[in-house]
Amino acid sequence: MLKHVSIAVVLAASLAACSPKEVGDVSLGLFTTKDIKVQTFRDPAIPGVTCHISHVEADLSLADPSDMAIACRQTGEITLAMLDHIDRSKSGEVVFSTSKSILFKHLKIRRIFDEENRTLIYLSYSTKESAGSDKHSLTTVPLWGSKAWSELEALKQQMAQQK
Repeated sequence: MLKHVSIAVVLAASLAACSPKEVGDVSLGLFTTKDIKVQTFRDPAIPGVTCHISHVEADLSLADPSDMAIACRQTGEITLAMLDHIDRSKSGEVVFSTSKSILFKHLKIRRIFDEENRTLIYLSYSTKESAGSDKHSLTTVPLWGSKAWSELEALKQQMAQQK
């Protein structure tokens, strides 16, 4: 039980650590209460990755629209040690979540590692279907040119020499 509580505390702290900072706010017009918010955050486990997300906020609505976009780029070093601490399962792990309504709709961003292609995948999605379509957006951060790429290549060569 204590282990589950500590895992929840660590997860909450990591999500809080990557809380986004608003860097843009675009009105959708004079006669609407909807704005496009542009926010930035760093991946809590891989601080060499910065993501920008855009989504619509409707000030006088109980639920914001599900539309969103994401773009992530390498903005610092990425190392093998960082990759060793991430979830490498096919479903990856949630690195960001925010409420989009009082009716249990959330915008989530999930990190998935494509090990074969040495690429980090960031998937943003809404947890509630909207207008008959699940809204989502995808971006990738190739590790090419990073320290992690070189370290993975060295490991690959070591394993080949041991055979």
